[in-house]
Amino acid sequence: MNIIIDFNSDEALYMQLRNQIILAIATSQIKEGESLPSVRVMAEDIGINMHTVNKAYTILRQDGFIRVDRRRGAVICLDVDKLKACSCIQAQMEPLIAQAAAAGISKEELLGIVSSLYDKIDEEEK
Repeated sequence: MNIIIDFNSDEALYMQLRNQIILAIATSQIKEGESLPSVRVMAEDIGINMHTVNKAYTILRQDGFIRVDRRRGAVICLDVDKLKACSCIQAQMEPLIAQAAAAGISKEELLGIVSSLYDKIDEEEK
């Protein structure tokens, strides 16, 4: 798993880390049962504060992507509440869809973008 943090991005570092771990799960770069690096090791590897990594791991645990095991640390354990995930995704997508509409992007064009991104994740998984 290769984590790349963009320190110039407006997106919070912990969200960048969270999102990259979820992408790694979706593309099978990391699989259920595998352990993530410890908070300390992850922080050192990518050059961010341990508290930032801890916050990302906490959110991943709350969202049902990992569980914390005293012996193995953070372990990929997919227990995602689909209804909760759909609601969260809808809330995140609403401003993006509004932005697309304001930019003159049609529903069909936007669906094409979403479809191609989904296909990209499917291809990376194989």
